Amino acid sequence: MTEQEWAALRPELRALHERERYLWDENRPRATEKIHARGQRTARENIADLCDAGSFHEYGALAVAARRTVTEPDTLMAMSPADGVILGTATVNGGLFGPDGGRCAVMAYDQSVLAGTQGLTGHRKTDRLFALAIQHNLPLVVFAGGGGGRPGDVDADLYHSAALCLPTWARLGRLSGRVPTVAIMSRYCFAGNAAIAGCCDAIIATADSNSGMGGPAMIEGGGMGVVDATAVGPAAQQAQNGVIDILVEDDAAAVAAAQRYLAYFQGPLPSWQAADQTLLRTALPERSRRSYDVMKIIELLTDTGSVMELRRDFAVNMVTALVRFEGRTVGVAANNTRCLAGAIDSAAADKLARFMQLCNVHRIPMLNLVDCPGFMVGVEAEQQALVRHANRLYIVAAHMVVPRISIFLRAAYGLGAIAMGFGEFYANTVLAAWPTARFGPMGDEGAVRLGFKKQLDAAGSPEERAALFDALMAERQAQSNALHAASTLEVDTVIDPAATREWILHALHSAGPMPPRNDSGECFVDAW
Repeated sequence: MTEQEWAALRPELRALHERERYLWDENRPRATEKIHARGQRTARENIADLCDAGSFHEYGALAVAARRTVTEPDTLMAMSPADGVILGTATVNGGLFGPDGGRCAVMAYDQSVLAGTQGLTGHRKTDRLFALAIQHNLPLVVFAGGGGGRPGDVDADLYHSAALCLPTWARLGRLSGRVPTVAIMSRYCFAGNAAIAGCCDAIIATADSNSGMGGPAMIEGGGMGVVDATAVGPAAQQAQNGVIDILVEDDAAAVAAAQRYLAYFQGPLPSWQAADQTLLRTALPERSRRSYDVMKIIELLTDTGSVMELRRDFAVNMVTALVRFEGRTVGVAANNTRCLAGAIDSAAADKLARFMQLCNVHRIPMLNLVDCPGFMVGVEAEQQALVRHANRLYIVAAHMVVPRISIFLRAAYGLGAIAMGFGEFYANTVLAAWPTARFGPMGDEGAVRLGFKKQLDAAGSPEERAALFDALMAERQAQSNALHAASTLEVDTVIDPAATREWILHALHSAGPMPPRNDSGECFVDAW
């Protein structure tokens, strides 16, 4: 704007533009340089990268911290622009899905303003955004990094004794199951900020992030000593224990991951490619006890480049991923035989149960690739409350309404196989096995040793015992193989691995319309 144009403005309009100058990064060089020196981007830079150009409309930009009783207005505007939280509505991925497909609510705590803490005014802003998201079914992306609640907002003392009467988390919780919600954690994310992130369906975090329900100040205030912020919830630890769904290098990668994650919930892609499906014929090792990389099978089966694995570093014996088949989003779960031979322990059960919830409430069909020797057994396994955790799978599966597909690759033994088959085999739209699949209440060898223990013990010599064992094993293997299972209708069919994608597409196309998403609040995605 030229000086002449500026002079021609009415005083009221000039006052507005003067006030807005406090908001922009270029007018806050010291704060911006400090953020950049840490290898981060500013909150406004992240929002600009996430949203389609020109689509972000900010709400509550002129807010300031609740410190009017102790701070001069100009100082307050300079120190707390937007009260440290920038939010509004926009479109994300509109170039792929159009404005209606890309509608989104966006919120970013500004770590250059009072350490990105949550102020009283800022809470009113977030409450307003969450209410809009509920009203208009807007997906939510939150840049959650920040230091938690802010004790210095003394204006609150005029109206509250403790400022605990907040609808923030109840409103955020109401979004669960209605729309996809994504949190991005960069650098420090503690206390109230972490509570915002932890309510979201997916958490994306940078490698240098630290997160926890209590930061260093709360730890010290609780009499537990002085700790450095970097010692609390480092990213590598939080990825391994399941807090983080997607771990990335930096802010730019986090934004790209958020855009990609949201795209799975925004509609089908018009174009796609797929690998040569005959490669699946040699995807399994010839030795039945040898492990393999199940991710390679998933990548061969699905649209090229469409796999986004969630919670990769947590419960690695279970793989969960969002993928596409002919552009359509599908959730895939698979046993990873490289850890615990693919057996399901408490952590793996939790990982899969929550993923099933996520797919079900957002009406995403599911595919399970089964190579499961069963639930993990042993003294240590039971110390992890397996009796409760394992059985989440049956309860969640019983309430699923989306099309389900189970493909049995190799081992399908016992209660674990039933769980991987969504709790009831005939609940699947397609139930197919590769020729390498084997079925039974337990592995063939264990079934023979336990089921025929008396006969084996009664054998006259070691040679006779070995011969009897071999004969019983041959009989057992004849009954446990895929062809026999199909002949008794344990599965619908045995397929050439190269035909797997065709069968999956058949299931997706033949399944009828799914019931509409339940917005009554009965369906949600568990935080864990």
